[in-house]
Parts: sequence; C-alpha cells; structure tokens
Amino acid sequence: MDLHRSRIGCVIAFVLLPFGLCMVLFGLGGSTLRLIGGLILGGLVMLAGVAGVVEAVRPFRFHISLEGLTVRTAELNRLLPWAEIDHLVLYQPPPVLAGKRMPSPLLLLVPAPGSTLDVPLTHRSPLDDRPCLLLLELHDVREKTDQVADALARYGGSRFTDHRQLVRQRFDSARFPVEARGYDRAAVDALVQKGREALRSEDFLGRLGAKAEVELALVELPLVAHGYDRVRVDAFLRDLSAALGRFEEGEEESG
Repeated sequence: MDLHRSRIGCVIAFVLLPFGLCMVLFGLGGSTLRLIGGLILGGLVMLAGVAGVVEAVRPFRFHISLEGLTVRTAELNRLLPWAEIDHLVLYQPPPVLAGKRMPSPLLLLVPAPGSTLDVPLTHRSPLDDRPCLLLLELHDVREKTDQVADALARYGGSRFTDHRQLVRQRFDSARFPVEARGYDRAAVDALVQKGREALRSEDFLGRLGAKAEVELALVELPLVAHGYDRVRVDAFLRDLSAALGRFEEGEEESG
C-alpha cells in the first residue's frame, strides 16, 4: 500500500503567496509607515507560502508491503525490513485546550535490537515507554487513519498495535456492581455511551464537550436505592475523562 502526501499544505501555500503579494503592493501605494508594514507583513506571508511549497514538493514515499516499510522523508530514505522493526504503534494524542483541532495520529517505531536505524529516537512508546522514532504524522497523508491501520495490521502482524483500539476496548468492557445506594444506572450508562462515542471521534470540540460532561457528572450523578457502586463508577469516569483529553494548556504530549 502506498501513502500519498496530503495536498492541504500545498493549497494553503498557493493562497498565501498571492495574499502576501497583495499586502506588499498595498503598502507601495501609501505612506512610509504603510510601506514598511506592507513589506514586512507581506514578506512574512509570502515566506510562509514559499516554505509551504518547498515542503509540498519535497520527495516523499511511504510504502507498506510484505518486505517492510519503504520510507523516504526528510530523515529517512531506505527500506525498513520487518526484521529491523520491533514494534509499530499508532497513537492518538489527546486534545489540548491550546490547540484548535485534534492532534494528528502518530505512527511510532521501536527499532529491533541490532537495527541499523541511525536516527534520533525522540519519542516514547505509549505501550512500554521505550524510546521510539516518530515515523509519520497521519494528517500529512491523504489516506484515512483506519486504512493505514488496516494495512499495517495486515503486513506487520503482531509487530503492530493500534493504541486507539486498546483505549476503546478498555472502556467498552465496563461493568459496575450494584449496591444498596448507588448511582442511577440509566444516567451512568448514557454518560458512558456518550464518552465511548467521543473516543471514536476525531471531533476536537465533541471530545472536550464529553470530557466536561463526565467531570460534571462526578459531582452531580443522582443516587437511587439500587444503583451502580459509587467508588467503581467514580474511578472509571476519572479514567474516561483523562482518555478524552487534558486541559493543561501548553503541555506537550510525549509519544
């Protein structure tokens, strides 16, 4: 399976170039202050457009096959045989309030012992915290994340883990004992179902909205004569809230 670079960056770049040129031309027809402002701002916009064009035309290849991964990026240009790959992890960082959209899913590679891969391992595996390489950001390619995951599972077998599925499975298997005075079961079931649906979504605002509802429910869930065990439900909802996202503005997510 071949992956193809996303066209979005190129489209944005070609919008910025004429916009920056218009800003420069607008500055030429006015006062000295307007001229300086137009040259500076327009130049910066055009520079960003040129950078986008350069990035869009940079050589790129990502091929998934029985032999391994054929990769051509800024850091790599080689075949990575499966024997050199100990593990691949598809990881979805949680949303952060400082961001404006859902962070890109990341494909992380843990090299096998004795691998000749000679690049810095700047990330950590979410499975076991081992050093790993950021191989690909899925927002940079046209193919859907699930399509890439299917190809990696087909060719990589046990070397590949879709971390998103592990998170979903954990919350799909929730079971709560009933006690004499516990949380209303219908209210808990509806809340948990909404959280599960949000976990499957890449809608940034939807996930943050579900997180807010879960946190509010931790102090407002109604009690009934025979309901779910409060201690178990509280622990589950705290974990669900953490999985849906975090609100520490500006904190970086380690791979």
